[in-house]
Amino acid sequence: MTKFSKELVGATTIPIILSILSSKESYGYEIIEEVKQISKGQIEYGDGTIYPVLHKMEKKELIESFWRMSEKGRKRKYYKINKNGIKQLAEEKENWLIVNQIISKLWTTGLNSI
Repeated sequence: MTKFSKELVGATTIPIILSILSSKESYGYEIIEEVKQISKGQIEYGDGTIYPVLHKMEKKELIESFWRMSEKGRKRKYYKINKNGIKQLAEEKENWLIVNQIISKLWTTGLNSI
């Protein structure tokens, strides 16, 4: 199974997290597990990766956090997307679609034959 480069994973972390939070509120470990499952193990965030990004996104006011008790009685910090985050996600989607079109065009026109 191929794993993505560190640079590609880093570039996609914010749009991935915003996409997950656009469908539901979540906490760090749950986000880590969801990304691992969706990517079939090709992207695996560690605690040292996900939490600094979540804190950075919170400082940029893309997401908000709150504490909630889990079913097991443990407090968890949950995150949810806000209006700024929804706007940022729309911009991220547009940018990634454009980049995908450019790369696809380059690879299918024979300009970059390997």
